[in-house]
Amino acid sequence: MCSVSLEIRLQEGFGPLPFGARTEEALRCFGPAEETENMDAGEEHRSLVWHYWTRGFSLFFDPNNEDRFSCVEIDDENVKLWGNAIFTMSEQQLKALFFSKGFKELDEEMHEWGEKRLSFDDALIDLYFENGKLISINYGVYLDDKKFVIMPN
Repeated sequence: MCSVSLEIRLQEGFGPLPFGARTEEALRCFGPAEETENMDAGEEHRSLVWHYWTRGFSLFFDPNNEDRFSCVEIDDENVKLWGNAIFTMSEQQLKALFFSKGFKELDEEMHEWGEKRLSFDDALIDLYFENGKLISINYGVYLDDKKFVIMPN
């Protein structure tokens, strides 16, 4: 396995794994997943998901693009973004951090089940809060049919 740093690298990858990588590279980096799942919400919304439950993240691979890495969901409180332990930050601190890095396309939504979602669309990241505390992060990139990573604006 390659050295694993739980670092969010927006528009680049997760820790040592770059977006667009194949499953073989994920296996070398993180070892075998504890569980795998094929999610199918229609042809455009299929994913192969590798869950690393005890490590606090799940990797999503795009079956329409040769199972290339395109998204990650994280609930490990030790993960860092730009060197910051973001699970210890408040919603306002996180907004200020993203704004300071040039991300401005903010969307907020309160879900009926009680979670609040903050999305920075220009960063392709969703941050989920429960009772004012960050509980989960989901971010990724788009892949095109030539297997290239497409960065947002």
